[in-house]
Amino acid sequence: MSDAETIERLRHIGWRGETLPAGGLRLARVVAQHRAGYELHDGASLFGAQPDGRFLKRGLDPAERPVVGDFVEVAEGTPPHIVSVLPRRTVLSRAAAGERYERQLIATNIDYVLVLTGLDGDFNPARIERYLSLTEDSGAQPVVLLSKLDVREDAAAQVDALRARLPAGTPIHALNGKDPASVASLAAYLQPGDSAVLVGSSGAGKSTLTNTLLGTARMATAEVRSHDSRGRHTTTHRALLQLPSGGCLIDTPGMRELKLTGEENLDLFADIELLAGQCRFADCGHGSEPGCAVQAALDNGELAAARWRNYLKLHDEREEQAATLEARLRRQRGGRPIERPHPHRGRHERE
Repeated sequence: MSDAETIERLRHIGWRGETLPAGGLRLARVVAQHRAGYELHDGASLFGAQPDGRFLKRGLDPAERPVVGDFVEVAEGTPPHIVSVLPRRTVLSRAAAGERYERQLIATNIDYVLVLTGLDGDFNPARIERYLSLTEDSGAQPVVLLSKLDVREDAAAQVDALRARLPAGTPIHALNGKDPASVASLAAYLQPGDSAVLVGSSGAGKSTLTNTLLGTARMATAEVRSHDSRGRHTTTHRALLQLPSGGCLIDTPGMRELKLTGEENLDLFADIELLAGQCRFADCGHGSEPGCAVQAALDNGELAAARWRNYLKLHDEREEQAATLEARLRRQRGGRPIERPHPHRGRHERE
């Protein structure tokens, strides 16, 4: 098979390159990871594979191991073995749960991050802002999806309020995940060659939406709890699915914890940074200081108190995670200083 034919075949699973790596090894994309190994797709067929021994070494950074969305080189054998991970053009990650700092990759080589939130009891603008903060440095475009449009009579008001809170131009789509006509608004993000990852809380309707996009009930679904609209984890692992539209969708389990990595820019709150720059004093703590532009904006309604509180929460968490990350890197370098660009920090930090 010629390189041109191989590239055309790989385009069916999201390949963006114009050339192939030297070496002539089989290329495939990771579509699922299980305890027993990986599922790969080469654009024509699905097959199982094991990781090369070097990926199993203790102490290896988990981010160096193959994850869903990766394109990998595969050596033939019984079974085939993943021998290398090709450079990732985009990466969505979070800090793993627990006290020890560790980055957990959610998906790679994606064009869009579809952030799904229900318009029922799951609706939480602060959580949406957290998702968008994590997405900022991924290289992928965030798209906010508000599901369960059919259950809220005041859905339009909720959408308008969220649109006013998020940066101008943030794509927001309210939809009924069970209705193909409603879901059709997502076609622009799932064209042939596109790759998107679907994230959100358990019970937000990810599996329902995925089934509608697939045109078949492939993913298990379950009713949410009545008191908080949360659901059981019907999706138990990340999986890359090929859609009839020609795009690829990575479905993920519901995420209960979304810890920042420490490298976010928080550009989502650029308006607050702009306000802080207008304070009378450079070291303003944004409390009772005279000439505080932030407090003035809070008083006159220009800045919503809930958004200000969420900014402070995310800012402080980002700074704490950044310090933890830097300490970890310093230990790895034997105590030597870390020479790397530091993520953008707010010029006016809380005292």
